[in-house]
Amino acid sequence: MSRRLQRLNHLFQEELAELVRSELRDPRLSTLLSITRVDVSADLENADVYVSVMGAPEEKSASMSALAAAGPFLRRQLLERVHIRRIPSLHFRLDESIEEAAHILDLMRKVRGE
Repeated sequence: MSRRLQRLNHLFQEELAELVRSELRDPRLSTLLSITRVDVSADLENADVYVSVMGAPEEKSASMSALAAAGPFLRRQLLERVHIRRIPSLHFRLDESIEEAAHILDLMRKVRGE
């Protein structure tokens, strides 16, 4: 991955996190939502946005639906904030790695306690 793509990934992650926190007012969004990573394709056509949502499966599904609906709005906002020729299409993906890590830590604590 080129240095430019790494910088764009980080920039989009920061900007999207700020936009979700400050601009989106959808009641379906969970309060425990974070953008964990962004992967922009080399041609800048698409970006996979990985989102961690803590909560019940219904909350996760509702939050992902709200983000998908807000995708065009977020893309327009990025166009105003980030000054590059092409803003990629945003594709939101659920990232459950944080919950999996927490589950593994709980299992390790149980094993140590026994």
